Amino acid sequence: MSMQLPPFMGIEHDSKARKASLKVHDPDIRRQREMWGTTRAYLQNHILGVSEGHTAILRLVGVGYRATVESSAVTVSPEYPGQQFVSLKVGYSHPIELGVPQGVKASTPQPTRILLEGVNKEVVNQFAAKIRMWRKPEPYKGKGIFVNGETIKLKAKKIK
Repeated sequence: MSMQLPPFMGIEHDSKARKASLKVHDPDIRRQREMWGTTRAYLQNHILGVSEGHTAILRLVGVGYRATVESSAVTVSPEYPGQQFVSLKVGYSHPIELGVPQGVKASTPQPTRILLEGVNKEVVNQFAAKIRMWRKPEPYKGKGIFVNGETIKLKAKKIK
């Protein structure tokens, strides 16, 4: 995994304290100060991804909502050899089959839970958002696909 640093940033490594710090050439320039924190956060996500990994847990809430991870798909062709597919049954007349991106591992510990694991936080959360897009949580019945402990406030029924 690699990361491109902006040209005005540098990394200082202290071998005794075993720490690395980001430095900008001119802290008075606003753009450099803004990118300082952004780059630090991206770098921290890369380090955490390699050492521990990132996860996203999706809950399918609704009658008959189920998910499975399959090695082949009927409607989608694989993008790379050995690609897995997440098959969703979320109230449509057909199952929805989504290809798991490279570097992400998908599993279903329960039929209503999907566990996504990977090194790159952006790819894991982007795939979770792609799955969630098929059934966003709705505020009247509380049904939908929830990502990482997401909750919604239920609305009262519309009464005339």
